[in-house]
Amino acid sequence: MRLSRLLLVCFLLGLAPLLSVHAQGQVSPYTVVVSVADTSDTARNAAFGDALAQVLARTSGGQDLSTKPGYADVLKGAAGIVQQYQYQRATTGMALQVTFDQAAVQRAVAQMGVSGGGSHPPVLLVVRDEDGSVLTREALAALTQTLAAKGYSAVLADPAKTGDTPNLTSAEPDQVAALARQYKTGLILLGQLHGNAADWALVSGGPQQKWSTQGANASAVLTDAGNGLADRLGKQLNVIGSATVDGKLWVSQVNSAMDYANLVAALRDDPNVRQVTTLSAQGDGMLFAVKAGLPMDALANSLAAGGRLLRGEAHADADASLRWVH
Repeated sequence: MRLSRLLLVCFLLGLAPLLSVHAQGQVSPYTVVVSVADTSDTARNAAFGDALAQVLARTSGGQDLSTKPGYADVLKGAAGIVQQYQYQRATTGMALQVTFDQAAVQRAVAQMGVSGGGSHPPVLLVVRDEDGSVLTREALAALTQTLAAKGYSAVLADPAKTGDTPNLTSAEPDQVAALARQYKTGLILLGQLHGNAADWALVSGGPQQKWSTQGANASAVLTDAGNGLADRLGKQLNVIGSATVDGKLWVSQVNSAMDYANLVAALRDDPNVRQVTTLSAQGDGMLFAVKAGLPMDALANSLAAGGRLLRGEAHADADASLRWVH
């Protein structure tokens, strides 16, 4: 069935507003795990403050809130908005998993006068050792902890399914799309360690951003990589709009009525999108008029980070182009 006919069917059946797409399998941005010295009240309260600092960064889109008025007082009162907590064993000693009350965190962020795109999807880490094996979460602790402190969460590829996983020299669009679909994120970090140095590539729905790190030991290399990754993600994703922007968005690889319904639902679910109107369909692509709180290129980056859409080839009639991930 041609896409134009599918479009007509969607309008007649009213499918677009009925379906929504939600990422599954992601850890709540209001739950974090932090190191704790012991089980004393003093150590636990200090850990609550550290945990809340990470949650505040996550839920404000990775922004640095430490200079905002009231920030220190919010951290001091962290224990009062803890929903639940439990101690865990960790490779470095003891850890504390903490979940904060969502509404209380959102109120705290709003009271500090912060607005933004909210929490970001996790970063999928695919980091290989010198022998080509994919490193485990324990081996990447310095990297994941650095990301968490900057407000970003991470997931690791399933070790049993890394045979066809892309590396620094091979990251084909189909492989990236498959990972985005499987792990519900368009943010992918590829890494290759060699001694006390490493090469990195951030694949975030579009062209790769490449850089290298080195340090006195593996932990220093991974910490530097985490800082570099957070900096790149911040510049790409932490764009805060102040006015409504009108633009046109082209989305390709929309091959069925269900694709169309899910795509429109995903666009409407995005907090940066204020209005979506379907303009036309051609081949497997669709042109939308969009009112958003971000410039179109920044909006495309934000949408691609979610894993259901990736950056696509430029289209003459659109300000930004994406392709739907089935």
